Formats: sequence, C-alpha cells, structure tokens
Amino acid sequence: MTNWFVIQTQPNQEFRAQSHLRRQGYDVWLPCIQKIRRHARRVENVQRPLFPGYMFVRMDIEEQPWRAINGTFGVRNLLCQNNKPQTIAHGFIDALRSRAAEDGCTIPVDDGMREGDNVRIAQGPFEDCIGTILKIADRDRIMLMLQILGREVRAIVSRHEVVSANT
Repeated sequence: MTNWFVIQTQPNQEFRAQSHLRRQGYDVWLPCIQKIRRHARRVENVQRPLFPGYMFVRMDIEEQPWRAINGTFGVRNLLCQNNKPQTIAHGFIDALRSRAAEDGCTIPVDDGMREGDNVRIAQGPFEDCIGTILKIADRDRIMLMLQILGREVRAIVSRHEVVSANT
C-alpha cells in the first residue's frame, strides 16, 4: 500500500533532490509558490518551495528500498519514527494538490483584500482597530496604516488576523 512520507532536504537543495529521486524511480512532489526576485536591475518570476527544506515522496515501504532515499544527493533524511518512515495523514497531500496548478505551484487564495481597503484587526494587541491596507507583502503579511491615539502608525500584521471592515 502506497503512502506519502516527508523528506528533509539539505539547505536550498530541494530541486536537486527532486531530480535525483525521480531518476531513481520515486514518485516525489515538491509543492512550490511563484515569487518575484529582484536582482541586479532584473525582475524575474521564480519557483520557490512552499515548505523550504521539505518535500514529499509516495511509496510502498514494504516493496521499495526506502533507505536509499537517505543517500540521495540533496536529501538530508527521510523523516522516521521508531526506525520506520512516518506517514502523512491521507487528506493532507490531496488538500495541497487541490490548490496547485499543473506545474506544482500553489494557487493563492483570493480573499478580496486590495491595497487601499479598510480592514479591522480581529485578534492580537490591536484587536478591533480599523486600518487601511498600504501594501500586501508575500508570506501573508499586510502593512497597515492605523489610527492610534490620534496618530497614524504603520503596523505589519498577518493576513489571517484581519477581516474586512464591512463585516
């Protein structure tokens, strides 16, 4: 019976590990996100791992030589418990794959928030404060302009901590 397992990779070696494991015949999946990279006056869209340092492999540990994974270029180790690879919950990978395009990159969820919108902070030290979105950064961060004690204050909060001010 095939199950999904987690592989820990060496730093910044996810794509190398993926390539070598596929050549060995393993069914691997490396979920990615699209990021914009700015360097030396160039702007490029690049793929980056969704979970840096980790990827997934599907195999039958009774039939396939799973210990060979640990000796693969780019791989640090296969996560194990009691000297056996630790399986992932069945629905986890399916849920991730349902949010991914054919190239393996996750499709961001559009929650309707845009720069200039008014939002209310739903949790944390600024709970119930109303702010205006100045910038939506990557990694689910939002820069807000808040009115606190008669002054305008910039704050960076998690996208999950805010809701539309109209709700």
